[in-house]
Amino acid sequence: MLRDGATGDWIGTFIGHKGAVWQARLSADASLAATGSADFSAKIWDTHTGECLHTLTHSHIVRAVAFPPQPRPQLVATGGFEKKLRIFDLSRSTSSNSTSSSPSSPNGSASPPPAPSYEIGPGIHGGAIKSVIWSTETNILITAADDKMIRWWDLRARSPAAQFELEGMLGTCELDNPMSSNPTLSVAAGKSAYFFSGTLPGQLLKKITTSKDIAAVALHAEQRKFVTGGAGDTWVRVYSFDDESELDLQKGHHGPIWTISFSPDGKMYATGSEDGTVKLWKFCSDPYGLWR
Repeated sequence: MLRDGATGDWIGTFIGHKGAVWQARLSADASLAATGSADFSAKIWDTHTGECLHTLTHSHIVRAVAFPPQPRPQLVATGGFEKKLRIFDLSRSTSSNSTSSSPSSPNGSASPPPAPSYEIGPGIHGGAIKSVIWSTETNILITAADDKMIRWWDLRARSPAAQFELEGMLGTCELDNPMSSNPTLSVAAGKSAYFFSGTLPGQLLKKITTSKDIAAVALHAEQRKFVTGGAGDTWVRVYSFDDESELDLQKGHHGPIWTISFSPDGKMYATGSEDGTVKLWKFCSDPYGLWR
């Protein structure tokens, strides 16, 4: 489903998956959307028409999808319960149903060729891949998996350039403010939030441990604050990045909070909960969107 970021108003719905959608991402210019689903597929959508441009079939649940940081990208990376990091070349497919094989159509004629893919680091992931992030350096891909490892992959060598072992079960792993010259990779695991350089593979900037389990975290670098949500309660917490103190507590959800993300302008953040809602929270003092 596509909604207006400032008001939450419904724009349109992408119809086609036959299972739960685990992740959705927009391309840098918002012209394409990618979704990963429990129906063992990832789909690529035209955000203007709602048309499904490609269906990328997998052998297990797709948990994560990622575009490179460029307009109208022709590559997409996927990960999930296959424990495989795969990259698909969309420019070499004319089919809206791209698979790992080339089936025939019902009348016996050959279907258009599927989007070719290749695996990065076969056999290295020891658990399901829960997050894939394409770095601002387009030759670097980041994966976060249930084996408690964050890996930075050099696509030229197809091997890890760096890796880091977490001390708790993985929550979210997201690149905050990816359009800036100095983005930060924020990772939630156990009771800790980890903050890594978004440009230097494996460089830990800070680890902050709280008294609560953290399932989701997002950093506002300019305000030096970060926001968390968890599985143990229904509250959103705002912390100081510098002194690590809790600054604010937001109530409104009625279930665990599994994802948090700031808007590109940093004036609002969104939280997604098991209660079936996405809530928008203002993060500035000026009027914004529906807040006056």
